Amino acid sequence: MKQIAASIMCADQLNLQQELTQLEQAKVDLLHCDVMDGVYVKNLALGPEHLAWVKSATTISLDIHLATVAPLKYAQMFASIQPKYISFHIEACDDAFSIIDYLREQNICPSIAINPLSPISLLEPYLPHIDMILLMTVNPGFAGQKIQLNTIDKIAQLKIRLSELENPPLIEVDGNINLQTINLMQNSLPDVFVLGTSALFNKKNNDNYTVRVEKIRKQIELTE
Repeated sequence: MKQIAASIMCADQLNLQQELTQLEQAKVDLLHCDVMDGVYVKNLALGPEHLAWVKSATTISLDIHLATVAPLKYAQMFASIQPKYISFHIEACDDAFSIIDYLREQNICPSIAINPLSPISLLEPYLPHIDMILLMTVNPGFAGQKIQLNTIDKIAQLKIRLSELENPPLIEVDGNINLQTINLMQNSLPDVFVLGTSALFNKKNNDNYTVRVEKIRKQIELTE
């Protein structure tokens, strides 16, 4: 079953408890939590104390995305929160297996993130050892970017490669995911859709989160 992840960075941080309650009512599957260090990307977001509070305030599982240098250090900082997933960028590490092993030891599902322009061949050694691939469809760092269309082909390429594995990782996509861009993914739908400003937290949209998520799920079904 396809999953919906809400990008908590895009939520109203001044009314976050209300936002979390509404996301629970909308039955989103995951809270996508961007951690940014100001070095790997030119933005700062979501420290461990903030996400520890989020974890305590909701029943929705956390999906932490480390857009950072030194990903093992940051994985160690956030491990005590016990998210379901932690993603780290393949472009930012020298020893991905050490991070995968550490996350397994902490009972956290390891996931590798990859940027739009990076070749998926970078993932090859790790595919049997991870639970998810976070395919960025925009450059990490800032919400509101247009989807990079080359990433649609990368989803299809990944699905072909993963079909050869006995226990393939999930494919998660993040970056301008909405009704229109999901429609572009015909015949190559990923497993997890991260919804941010354009699809879920759009202040110009009068629908509540439940209605917005239902519309996305319906579009996914129509596109399959």
